[in-house]
Amino acid sequence: MNLRALVSVSGKPGLFKLIGQNKSGFIIESLDNTKLKSIVNLNSTKMATLEDITIYGEEEEIRLIDILENIKASESNIPDAKADSNTLRNFFREVAPGHDEERVYTSDIKKVISWYNIIKELPLFEEEAPEPLK
Repeated sequence: MNLRALVSVSGKPGLFKLIGQNKSGFIIESLDNTKLKSIVNLNSTKMATLEDITIYGEEEEIRLIDILENIKASESNIPDAKADSNTLRNFFREVAPGHDEERVYTSDIKKVISWYNIIKELPLFEEEAPEPLK
C-alpha cells in the first residue's frame, strides 16, 4: 500500500493528494470527484501523511497503514461509518487489536472507516510502498 502522497488536512474533511509545493505552501488535490486543488500554508494548518499517522495502542502505537491492510482483508464485514458505536468498536477490535479503547474515540474509528472508503478504489492502494529515502 503506497499512501506516501495522501494527506489529511486539519479543518478540511476528506483526504487529499499532495501534488506539489510553491512559495506559500503545499498544493493539494481533493480525492473526491471534484478534484479541487488548493494551497495549504503550514503556518496556519496542520497536515499529516497517512503513512505517518498512528493510532493509540495499549503497549505501542499502531500504524494506520496496518489497520487499513486489516480492513482490506476483512472487506466483507466493514460497517458503515454511521453505524452505532458498539458495532464500530467491535469491528475496530478486530482490525486494530491492542488499540487503547480509552484514547481511541468512536469519531476516530468513523474517520478511519471513511478514509478507507475513500482510498480503496485508488491505484495507490494496490501499489507497493516505495523504499524510504536514505
